[in-house]
Amino acid sequence: MTEQLAQTKHPKGLWVLFGTEMWERFNFYGMRAILSLFIAEALMKGETEASIIYGGFLGLSYLTPMLGGYISDKYLGNRNCIILGGTIMGIGQLLLFLSGTLYLSNLGLAQNVMWLALLAIIFGNGFFKPNISSMVGSLYPKEQKNKLDSAFTLFYLGINVGATLGQILCPIVGDVTHNGVRDLTAFKWGFLVAALAMFTGTLTFLFLKNKYVVTPDGAAIGSKPQKSDIPEGESDSATFTDTSIIISVILLLAATYGLHLVFDAPGASPIKTWLYPFIFAAGISLGYLILSDKTITKVERDRIWVLYIVCFFVMFFWGAFEQAGSSLTFIANNQTDTRIFGWTMQPTMVQSFNGIFVMVFAIPFSILWVWMSKRKIEPISPVKQAWGLLLIALGYFIIATQVKGLGMTGKISIIWFVVLYLLHTWGELCLSPIGLSLVAKLAPKRFASLLMGVWFLGNAGGYVLTGVLGALLPPSPDKYIAMQKENIDLKAILDGTKEPSGRDLYILGKEKIAVAIDIKKAKENNIDLNGAFEKSTALIKNAKAARDTAYTVSKTLDAVLTPPQYEMIKSQALIKPSYPVFMGYKLKDVYDFFMLFVVLCGLAGLVLYSLTPMMKKMMHGVR
Repeated sequence: MTEQLAQTKHPKGLWVLFGTEMWERFNFYGMRAILSLFIAEALMKGETEASIIYGGFLGLSYLTPMLGGYISDKYLGNRNCIILGGTIMGIGQLLLFLSGTLYLSNLGLAQNVMWLALLAIIFGNGFFKPNISSMVGSLYPKEQKNKLDSAFTLFYLGINVGATLGQILCPIVGDVTHNGVRDLTAFKWGFLVAALAMFTGTLTFLFLKNKYVVTPDGAAIGSKPQKSDIPEGESDSATFTDTSIIISVILLLAATYGLHLVFDAPGASPIKTWLYPFIFAAGISLGYLILSDKTITKVERDRIWVLYIVCFFVMFFWGAFEQAGSSLTFIANNQTDTRIFGWTMQPTMVQSFNGIFVMVFAIPFSILWVWMSKRKIEPISPVKQAWGLLLIALGYFIIATQVKGLGMTGKISIIWFVVLYLLHTWGELCLSPIGLSLVAKLAPKRFASLLMGVWFLGNAGGYVLTGVLGALLPPSPDKYIAMQKENIDLKAILDGTKEPSGRDLYILGKEKIAVAIDIKKAKENNIDLNGAFEKSTALIKNAKAARDTAYTVSKTLDAVLTPPQYEMIKSQALIKPSYPVFMGYKLKDVYDFFMLFVVLCGLAGLVLYSLTPMMKKMMHGVR
């Protein structure tokens, strides 16, 4: 009886990893909830630039697990990488706290500290993320691998308990309004709370790992892999020739440059034109490198190809799902009635519905997979992931029908965001924990963490799409109304029936008193603004004075601008003087924006589902 119970219960080490990941996700998602608004408003980058930075940040956060997985497999082991990564991420949050403290007294320094903070979090996540996920798979001996979908769904519950707490508590202390005006000085407290959560999670793992994160016979899990850990019949190490490594490097450089030509456009951010292409190129070159390993068998090669195919389609899911931290937050801020049960919710808290629904449905989904498995009716993992894509498309379709014809003053009810996040959560539970489980089942042991890094690289590609697609968000009704007060017909400018003047472009460049033209670029282009930009920045606490100063300066622009200077200002405008365009299709309002995700995710889901019979054969018995 005791032996039977041991076979059905999950090991205690799962709950240690559950708690560690819970606090790390509190840190990451709590910071994420307020990051875009902090960048757009406090650091004066505007919504479009904030979306691009956000996408690049998330993309790199899920690119570096490739590096962290390699270092773990070859040198440090899972345990040391988790402690190292957690510590670096905590330091990154403290740097964001510093940026939020400095922005009033020294905006330029605050922006530079922000870049350093994001870099620390990116590398910290790279060491942390793939290693804790691969350790979950290591807790289960070969005869218990059928419990992995259930285990990863429970682990995913820990992720979302932390994410939900972070998405609620960080905005409570970091996104504060007084009489309807956001207090930009409060953002730093949200970042401080995130830092404390990260250090709590790291210490939890440090003190409990030796007691609980062990095999049934007491051996440590997550130390540097030994040859004895390799299952019988598998090679104990990868073998890459010098030629394959050189080809991978050439492929990385060539693909980066080729994609740069695709992404490049006048006035485009270097993040979009160089960083985004590099992230995609890294996935292509790494995919080639792994398959060039001379020790790979045919079965292993087929299974790795299944992971690659799934990773490609998963990009569309995350590109749509992670709009929660950028465009959906801006829509909640500008175009949503956030009152619920008589309480007005902060816009940054709306995304917390996702975490709440994960906590409600994670265990039922875990039970569902076990129930279906016992009856031999459980679909293979790629089928579940196709369901996930179709569910996220359905969520966007429902909310799109509600915003159609909303008009200039209408606001969408928060209930439709609740429905959106409910369907997105169901889709997430069909896709994300199942993907983690699939990597654990299909990856050869010598590639365990590296292929977990490849899985997160698929996420990284999705987050690049997040930035690309999030930047296509059309102007919300409040932008049209604000421009009317400035005697600017924004609709005529966007429709192309009116060419904006220099003054129009300057006003379009302001957003919540943010300065439109980069001071350095203005000086380089010989635009003499007599210190007015510095003055309006210094007067940020006094909104009326800043607006008056900016307006006075803007009236002189038409008289002094040369054509190149006019184009420079046009490229820097925070409200772009044209509708966003995707593959020739103009996105004129939020309805068009939402339908873009319906089409992309719906088609991706249908194509993936059509490929599942072929993929089932390539999995060679793994479900």
